[in-house]
Amino acid sequence: MLEKLDLSKILFLDIETVPQLADYSSLDKDTRSLWDHKAAQIGKEGQTGDEVYERAGIYAEFGRVVCISVGVFHDLEGGHREFRVRSYFGHDEAELLREFAVMCDRHFAKADHLLCAHNGKEFDFPYMARRMVINRVRIPKILQMTGKKPWEVRHLDTMELWKFGDRKSFTSLKLLTHVLGIPTPKTDIDGKDVARVYYVENDLDRIERYCKRDTVAVAQVLLRFRGEDILTEDEIVER
Repeated sequence: MLEKLDLSKILFLDIETVPQLADYSSLDKDTRSLWDHKAAQIGKEGQTGDEVYERAGIYAEFGRVVCISVGVFHDLEGGHREFRVRSYFGHDEAELLREFAVMCDRHFAKADHLLCAHNGKEFDFPYMARRMVINRVRIPKILQMTGKKPWEVRHLDTMELWKFGDRKSFTSLKLLTHVLGIPTPKTDIDGKDVARVYYVENDLDRIERYCKRDTVAVAQVLLRFRGEDILTEDEIVER
């Protein structure tokens, strides 16, 4: 099935998220109370909401998107190919989500188009949709799931593909690229560093570069699943 997919009709992506505010003390009273309740569920016994707050970015109710990187395959003359990567990023979450949604509805709204991410079904896709609702951004057609039959949802997930039906398995993108012989995307920072780089170092460009590398890695993993050669540096074009 994977071998028959038209790669040019797949939108590969990765997102980076951070807590809504820089620190726990900046939360208003109601949000702090709600986070404390959440922290009691996800933290270790005895941990306070403040101590767990660094994890707020992975929950759409307490975090926000700062970068969405996308990549698309393009066929060139002579049997050559390019993988073109660009990002929607910035401090205005509503604006970057809106730009991404508009792009999807313009270029990836047909029934044979697909979204592909690593752990996308559990994280990237629902997180973006939730943040769009919160920011009053219209959810693009390719992200909408309400009323659709399972086979009508056009989402690919490289982590799900790697599970091969093993529901209890979780394999990080870093580990999967390692075992598949793909250059690791984690050469600078890791997911746990993103909030610090954003709020302490104020280096959104660094986060954007990291997000792009993860997007490329997702495409490389799918190529491996198809039994094809991975992309060379010359075939990756950043925009």
